[in-house]
Amino acid sequence: MIKPGSLTRRFALLAVIGLMTLSNSGCVLFGGLLGTAFSLSNFYGTTPLIPVSPYYSELIEDAYLREERYDKVPILDPVEGEHAPLFCQDPPSADEVMRTLPNDTSGGWPFLAETARNNVKIVTEPIVDRMDDCRFFPLVGPARLHHCHYKCTVYYDLIKRSDWPVPFRFKDESSQVVYIDHDHLIRCAGPSIPQ
Repeated sequence: MIKPGSLTRRFALLAVIGLMTLSNSGCVLFGGLLGTAFSLSNFYGTTPLIPVSPYYSELIEDAYLREERYDKVPILDPVEGEHAPLFCQDPPSADEVMRTLPNDTSGGWPFLAETARNNVKIVTEPIVDRMDDCRFFPLVGPARLHHCHYKCTVYYDLIKRSDWPVPFRFKDESSQVVYIDHDHLIRCAGPSIPQ
């Protein structure tokens, strides 16, 4: 049986040995790191190094990716010829559909409350494909608005599990519907000039 006083003495001895080892290791960890960080920040004119969690850096990268790929309206050049294709040609990708879904799988604690989507199947159906008349848009000029709307149905197995305090696993066949529009502008071609 361990006496209560001996446990405290052991921890104190361990702390003293750790401090002695730290000070005799040949490198200065805390003071040297802080001094280097502040001298570099003074040299580069920025703040000292601040550690950032990978979670937050991934959020920032995802926001830039979403803006670059999906949040901008493209402006296309005029389509020439009487048999030119004026129908929707780019249905939403699986990445865009999954990013549009509500994020029910984030925020859980590992082994305590986890949520996952398995066996994902995406069915995409076009519901609107029409072209507006030529009109003037600010910062673009005369253009036609091409409406491309899609209905995306996502079928998946929603799995909720926990390993502690009571281990369980719940599986539910779920589906969600997401409506995505790929509206874009097509510039109006001017009258042909005879040469």
